[in-house]
Amino acid sequence: MAQETPIHEVRPTTQEMKIPARFIPQPVLEPGHTYASVTDHISSIVLRRKMPFGWYIGFMVGCLGVMLLTSVIGKLIFVGVGIWGINHPVGWGFDILNFVWWIGIGHAGTLISAILLLLRQDWRTSINRFAEAMTLFAVASAGLYPALHTGRPWYDYWLFPYPNTMTLWPQFRSPLMWDVFAVTTYATVSALFWYVGLIPDLATLRDRSNSFFGRKIYGMAALGWRGSAKHWYRYETAYLLLAGLSTPLVLSVHTIVSFDFAVAQVPGWHSTFFPPYFVAGAVYAGFAMVLTLAIPFRKLFHLEDFITIKHLENMGKVMLATGLIVFYAYALEAFFAYYSGNTIERYMMMNRAFGPYWKMYWMLILCNGVAPQMMWFKRLRTSPGWLFFTAMFVNVGMWLERFVIIPVSLHRDFLPSSWGMYHGTVWDWGMFLGSIGLFIFLLFLFVRVLPMISIFEMRTLIPGSHAAEGTE
Repeated sequence: MAQETPIHEVRPTTQEMKIPARFIPQPVLEPGHTYASVTDHISSIVLRRKMPFGWYIGFMVGCLGVMLLTSVIGKLIFVGVGIWGINHPVGWGFDILNFVWWIGIGHAGTLISAILLLLRQDWRTSINRFAEAMTLFAVASAGLYPALHTGRPWYDYWLFPYPNTMTLWPQFRSPLMWDVFAVTTYATVSALFWYVGLIPDLATLRDRSNSFFGRKIYGMAALGWRGSAKHWYRYETAYLLLAGLSTPLVLSVHTIVSFDFAVAQVPGWHSTFFPPYFVAGAVYAGFAMVLTLAIPFRKLFHLEDFITIKHLENMGKVMLATGLIVFYAYALEAFFAYYSGNTIERYMMMNRAFGPYWKMYWMLILCNGVAPQMMWFKRLRTSPGWLFFTAMFVNVGMWLERFVIIPVSLHRDFLPSSWGMYHGTVWDWGMFLGSIGLFIFLLFLFVRVLPMISIFEMRTLIPGSHAAEGTE
């Protein structure tokens, strides 16, 4: 007589339960892949002879941007910062504005790589590599602005705490000094974290490259990696330590950047909630830029199996959460201005909303406050087109936020005789577009010579692997 199956062991399928497709959990890696297929697909992007046509277009745009940036910097060094639109009372213009914007964009790379690694979130594996690269390239673009803003960039080494043989005493109470320490630390740890994560994949490219020079270059960069147990032990130890060092940087770097404003007495800047406000805004801007890059790359290189809808949806959720924090900070600014009873603070808020720059303020509210509310709907949150559309709105909105915080807060001083208007000159816009070109150039060059998705980490997601079994 056949033994009946116990009731508690009967597991109905999804079709039998008639669960709508939108409620079925999305996989981190599409089924059907093996170690070989994952390695072949990702490494072939680097080792192929010809790239897709879209890559050449993007790389050409980046090259044109670098040429524009070089021309503007040459003009700036020979003539001086007078070619910018800065004046009295707006002494900080596009230079500091774009510096803060670029630093914010670089935050998502560290968050995805370090914090999500410590929290053991598997969905980071497909996007962490180019998010880390994006961090480095954004910091490179950001670093140009404070270096050139000093007016004499050949003396910028005075800002560093080198041995004091020339009796130079850097002003450690200056926010400019804080930025130097914060940004250089952030760039150094991020570069080490990115490079250590690349080592196993560099060895894979070394073994698969058909070029003599490719094997030599990748071999030197792989530092003699052979995949032994000792190598893996040391790699995982170093990677975990760097992740632990990188995690506080997510909070500290943009906190220090916010102190550039919060320690001043300028109305609109002197606020105690600026550090968490700036950190949330940085993560917000960073994830928007990751979506802006991941969605086209996903289509261009046929990476739909690796960057799945789950990755896009999770990034949309993070963008929604941080966007609500930023929008809450906007409400706090308005509330504190009126609740304080300070007539100058009240006027600052009225000037933002109804003054000469009112269009930029309300466009900021639309881009950063209204547009991301679409992420409440799963149908829109899982649509690559809507996500890209929303991310572009956020990119513009975060730039407008910096404009409203910096020039709009400065253009009307305490005395009406000091009031003025600020508009970026053609050189301001040229340097901004050139920095975007530098970012695009470095990013597309990275995609060409290094794996944009971590090969060995993706292989840990294959069913049957030791790591995959450990996460079940």
